[in-house]
Amino acid sequence: MSVLLLSTYDMGRQPFGLASPAAWLREAGMNVVCCDLSRQKLPVDDVRAADLIAFFLPMHTATRLAIPVIEKVRGLNPGVRLCAYGLYAPLNERLLRERGVIHILGGEFEEALVEIASGARLQPRVPVADAGLKPRAAGERIPRLVFRVPDRSNLPSADSYATLQDGGERKVAGYTEASRGCKHRCRHCPIVPVYDGIFRIVSADVVMADIRGQVASGVRHITFGDPDFFNGIGHAKAVLEAFGREFAGVTYDVTIKVEHLLKHANVLPVLRTTGCAFVTSAVESIDDDVLLKLEKGHTAADFERAVALCRDAGLTLSPTFVAFMPWTTIESYCALLETIDRLDLVEHVAPIQLAIRLLITEGSRLLELPDIRQTIGPFNVQSLTYPWRHQDERVDRLQATLTTMVGSRLTAARGDLFSRAWDIAHSVAGGTVPPRTSASRPRATVPYLNEPWYC
Repeated sequence: MSVLLLSTYDMGRQPFGLASPAAWLREAGMNVVCCDLSRQKLPVDDVRAADLIAFFLPMHTATRLAIPVIEKVRGLNPGVRLCAYGLYAPLNERLLRERGVIHILGGEFEEALVEIASGARLQPRVPVADAGLKPRAAGERIPRLVFRVPDRSNLPSADSYATLQDGGERKVAGYTEASRGCKHRCRHCPIVPVYDGIFRIVSADVVMADIRGQVASGVRHITFGDPDFFNGIGHAKAVLEAFGREFAGVTYDVTIKVEHLLKHANVLPVLRTTGCAFVTSAVESIDDDVLLKLEKGHTAADFERAVALCRDAGLTLSPTFVAFMPWTTIESYCALLETIDRLDLVEHVAPIQLAIRLLITEGSRLLELPDIRQTIGPFNVQSLTYPWRHQDERVDRLQATLTTMVGSRLTAARGDLFSRAWDIAHSVAGGTVPPRTSASRPRATVPYLNEPWYC
């Protein structure tokens, strides 16, 4: 059996979603070829020889890029079985099936891929999306797997991907996962329609073995891709302690919710002493009413406390935002910029975060909100979203202007882009553009991954 695993985009990192199933499939005796189309050309000969072609769809951009590739591989190999797996596969099931995809897998896909490739699963797997939003029903469809160490043997080398920029030093960056899914059900999150409050742990031994192999290949920084690294705090501490013992001189980054930064503040010094370069936290908004709609589990004041706690612990906090939503106003957007500036976080915020627009996908819990249902248009198969327009057209124009500015100046300094966004937004708001609070402060050196896009 010949299996071709394809990734179209995974935020500039070597795709874990190819390496992990490759290990399972090869262990089962399959001939596996992995191809990352963000770095490689489509291997035409392998497409024609494949019995099964599986597309890894972990995110929105990856799914949009995959649609024309699906059409192309069907033309090259009309009889091939097609599979789509990852968070965005069940969200876009109808569209994928219309394009000839037979098997749709959501969470914990490795074992199911082996069953499909071996013929043990001849009928399409019932997708997780069919369970709707009932936690128990969805949880029953998320298997507990005994994970294998990912096999990265025929992927592009780690040094061809995004790197960690730390002052004047650039480090080759790798990627792994110590857990999947999430205990939380934030209303806008694409994880929720698939996992719906369920999370699964990858054993510390497997995590360490994966990191060990990457470090041996030259990696000097690891991104832990867990949706929330502190979902299982005991497991997280075990991984951190093992990492600190074995990989002195190697740094890492993690993603942690604001509420977990507060709840587990005593663990923040452990992050620092074991090599954490920065902590990403999905803050999303500084408007408490909006945070309540999103069910984020924190307030604007909680965010400010988390900033202080991280600063006291010597940790760099890198907040992310959904800057433009149907509830955003010109005034609230300016308030967001003013908060970032006041908290001295300008260098901590990736410029694209100043322009991110809320994506409303199939299966999103946002569709539960009456005001969202009244705002959106019909599902758009090109954008793979329910499009929406703001009632104040100035907000949409501002978002478009900032997206163009950031997209055309990918290598510009963060502070310069922030200053430009500050001037543009306050000009739209009218009146005099106020001076910035932090403009005269010395610029901090903030580590960051140099991948410019995030969705």
